[in-house]
Amino acid sequence: MSGSVFIGLGSNLNHPIQQVLAAIEQIKALPQVTIENTSSLYQTEPMGPQDQPRYINAALEVSTSLKPIELLHALQAIETQQGRTREGERWGARTLDLDILLFAEQVSNDPLLTLPHPGLALRNFVLYPLYEIDKQLNIPSLGPIKQLIEQLGEPCPAMIISKNLEKRSPVC
Repeated sequence: MSGSVFIGLGSNLNHPIQQVLAAIEQIKALPQVTIENTSSLYQTEPMGPQDQPRYINAALEVSTSLKPIELLHALQAIETQQGRTREGERWGARTLDLDILLFAEQVSNDPLLTLPHPGLALRNFVLYPLYEIDKQLNIPSLGPIKQLIEQLGEPCPAMIISKNLEKRSPVC
């Protein structure tokens, strides 16, 4: 397959930094998936109910020969291994959330996997990590990443520096 695939990671339960770092290692171990780039970790306010802990978020750029739905199933298996349950309220607290944000230039409205991710342009915890990875990224049907950040008009979330991730110059 040609083109990059971007995955969003988030956690706010059971040691969220460790949850995200463990997920990166599990994604790295997936057959037919190669991590090309990682963002820093960001601490963000919860999107849904505010009576839950802050989130740790990041993004990955990967290359893969898997089909989008195959990658989705592999990511959901990692979520399950790390204690993710899918009952409860929408946008509630969770041990791990892995989302396919972009899959090359694909645009899809499949009920199982919408591409690009439907909330991508509305979430600073997605846009800033993506911008950190690729400042020239153009989101199919949405436009350049920098333009999306400007349109959203939300501040950059706090960056968490981790010794396990490559230190980068700040994006904010």
